[in-house]
This record gives sequence, structure tokens and C-alpha cells, in this order.
Amino acid sequence: AGAEARLGIRNKKNETDFATAIDIQNEQTIIAGIRETFPDHQIIGEESTGTGEVDALSQDSSTPTWIIDPIDGTTNFASGCPLTCVSIGFCVGGRPVLGVVFSPQTNELYIGVDGRGAYRNGERIVSTHDETKKTLANSVVCFEYGYARSEQGIDDMINAVRRILKHGCRSLRTYGSGVLDLCYVASGRLDVVYTGIAEEGWKPWDYCAAMVICEESGCTMRSLKQQQQHEGNDDFDKEGHVLPNDNSKTFDIYSKSMICGVNKKVVEECRRIVLDL
Repeated sequence: AGAEARLGIRNKKNETDFATAIDIQNEQTIIAGIRETFPDHQIIGEESTGTGEVDALSQDSSTPTWIIDPIDGTTNFASGCPLTCVSIGFCVGGRPVLGVVFSPQTNELYIGVDGRGAYRNGERIVSTHDETKKTLANSVVCFEYGYARSEQGIDDMINAVRRILKHGCRSLRTYGSGVLDLCYVASGRLDVVYTGIAEEGWKPWDYCAAMVICEESGCTMRSLKQQQQHEGNDDFDKEGHVLPNDNSKTFDIYSKSMICGVNKKVVEECRRIVLDL
């Protein structure tokens, strides 16, 4: 109770989904900095949005947009776990083109710039590409349980994990920060991460910055269940193979599900097992 009082914890939807006073202060500081330099830009922040509908991005929009998660891994932060970060993404024409993620406790700064690569503390990072060697059986697989507490939601999440274990993998991880999960795939610490089996799917501020970092490092990032905003923007063919991306068709940060891996083969294999296809 003392820690909660010091951190100014307040619940959003329930006791598993909450924010601290530091979340709010961080977001206000970031917004003030952006407004000072780019007064005409749109800003979408997790705490200012709250539990309401997230403003949509139009691909035809001429207004650049920043998408902010002031503290990703708030439960870790409130518990004193070091795996937390600040995430700032920048979109032009409705598409993320710049991502900055800072993990203060590990002193790691991840940056991704469209067409310019991905970096951790100034060093170029590249995901594992050798599809002949990297398969689900020798992969470190990550997922997050999120907020799903219904009987069906719990069964869906546990059954997906059961299928992965029965199939075989090197190890399973759940770190409590979706943004860092993605950065760790981009830098090779993880091989694949997925979300959206139940109600635990993430939000645009969880994806925006990290998506640029992942794609620039060479990762494959798709909607796990093909829940896309735009018709004809499928991520997989009927056989479950990854369809190629181009600049007009990238991962939809408003998707309710996601899978990201170091190569296409791992993504296809993990998706097939997770969804029991």
C-alpha cells in the first residue's frame, strides 16, 4: 500500500490495468517537448487516450503523428523490475517511419529509421536471417498474458503455450514489456513473440516505435489473425505462408493481434502451432 501511494497508482479498467503518476508525468513531458518543436503535429499518448478509442491514422493524412507510451511495462516499473521502457514512434502518411525506445534501467537506446536501419546504443542490429538453421524447435519464444481473465481467454492462452511446448522450442519467456519484447527480437535476444490469442492484444503505442526497429533489423512482423484495417492487406496466403510486404502494405499498428520473428519460417511455424492450424 505504501508503494502504491508513493507511485500514485490508479486503475484504468481493473486492477491489472493501471497507471502511475510517473506514467502521466512522462507523457506530459514528452508532449511538451514535441509541441515546442512541432506545434502542428498530432500526438497520441497512452495515458491521454486512456481506455477510450484510439484516434485512427489516415494513410492520406498530411499531418505527421507521434505515438507515445510513456512507460511500457508499468507493472514491472511499479514492482521494481528493471524491464521497462519509454517508447516514441513517429508516423508520416499513416505509416510509422521512426521509432525510439529507451530502457533506463539497462541503459539501452533502440532507434529505427525507415530505410536507414536499426540500432542499439549506436551499434547496428540485425535479426537472424538463416532460415535453414532457425526454426521453432530451437527458438526462444515470448508471449505476454496481458489482461485476459475470462475462462475462455485463459484456456486459449494456456492451450497455445501447451501446443508450443508439445511441438518443442528452446525456451519460453514473458518479460512484461511488449515494446522490449519486440526490441529483443530485433536484436536477437528472442526469436519470436506473439500476442492476440485472447483479449491480451496490444495497442498502437506498443507497436509503433518497435515496429520500425524490428522491420529495419530484418524481422518479419505480421498480424497473427489477419485482423487488418484495410481490405486486401492480408499477411498470409491460404497455406499460411507469409505474403511479401512493400511500402504501401506494412503491419497494421491497430491490429488486435501480432506475431514477429527473426525470419519468415519461424513466424509461419509458430503461427501454425499457436493457432492450431
